[in-house]
Amino acid sequence: MNNKSKFYPSAFVLYLNYFIHGIGCSVLGQAVIKESLVTQWGLSDVGLVTMVAAALGLGRLIALPFAGPLSDKLGRRIASIIGAGSYAIFFLGLAFSPNMAVAYVAAVLGGIANSFLDCGVIPCCVEILEPRSSMATMLTKFSISCSQLLLPFMIGAITGANLSLNILLYVAGAAILVIAVAVFFIPLPEAEKKAAGEKTSLVQDIKNANFSIESIALILIGFTGTATFQLWLNCAQDFAKEVVGIADPSKMQTYYSFGSLAAIIVTTILVNKIKGVRFIFVYPLIATVMIAAVYLLRTPAICYIGAAVVGYSAGAVVLQLVTATANDLFPRIKGTITSIVMIASSLSNYTILSVAGKMQPANILVMNIVITIIGVLLALFVNVRYNKLLEKAEESK
Repeated sequence: MNNKSKFYPSAFVLYLNYFIHGIGCSVLGQAVIKESLVTQWGLSDVGLVTMVAAALGLGRLIALPFAGPLSDKLGRRIASIIGAGSYAIFFLGLAFSPNMAVAYVAAVLGGIANSFLDCGVIPCCVEILEPRSSMATMLTKFSISCSQLLLPFMIGAITGANLSLNILLYVAGAAILVIAVAVFFIPLPEAEKKAAGEKTSLVQDIKNANFSIESIALILIGFTGTATFQLWLNCAQDFAKEVVGIADPSKMQTYYSFGSLAAIIVTTILVNKIKGVRFIFVYPLIATVMIAAVYLLRTPAICYIGAAVVGYSAGAVVLQLVTATANDLFPRIKGTITSIVMIASSLSNYTILSVAGKMQPANILVMNIVITIIGVLLALFVNVRYNKLLEKAEESK
């Protein structure tokens, strides 16, 4: 066993944060939760809950510029604890919110929590599992997917017992508070670095990072990769209903979820043999072909197949692999580079969906194809130059 194996139990505890995060990023999208909250707030329009959910993205954008540098400067432990603590406030804030305004503030804190977890947990797990950085980031997505698959059963059990759905929020908030306390005590690699007297200057690290056209291209894939799966998730069912004529396209979500989970499992195994950067090219290429097939063929069968294939090839897996690759190329500023990639992702989420909201479903699919092709070209460029980038990264250590 390598000298990092003693930190594996700590990595498990850190990944539990993402299990709870899977509930946090999905709970406001559940119809029964929406109905419960609007009743709690004395409102009648469940669409207002979507406005609260949008505050999660706002919170991410607020926190990402400083969450990464803080993680690099003060340590992964501090960033992870801030993230878990903020998430507890999010869950409990929703549960006790008397009105939409309080819930909105809680959601902003939930977005901030997400940012700190991304910049604390991901870099720390990458450091623990080095050189298997791609697997480290894929396991965060695996943790999220597990809780998202279990969420409907959790809600079903609560409603079946005729209990308040706020119990789910109470339990999730309490659970992540316990995790925060555990993170305070578990051993992490950063403790050994400090004990060894390692001192680094954040400003100097950024100056020495040598951002290049290739590294900028990699960051931009965080934008295009996010656009691919967000456009599909938010617009593909509209295309299936309005253009293809599927009466109830909601089953596409099930196919997408299974495809996404399959990608996590398969890719986690393959990245031990194949460099993660290769999948950044191959997966968007597969997604491009599939989305184009859905647009051209326009049959129910191809929509369901497309949902599974896009779930596999684009369901946030590319974003995780981009994050891992960026961590490999910028080993001295893992938290900061994670922030930069996630900022690109958050900007994509906000801008692309805002544009899509004014377009017809068929045109949205065309836009998705174009953006994904751009991602493929960027990934090809990064792959061609990858060895050179890796050499620069080794020199900067």
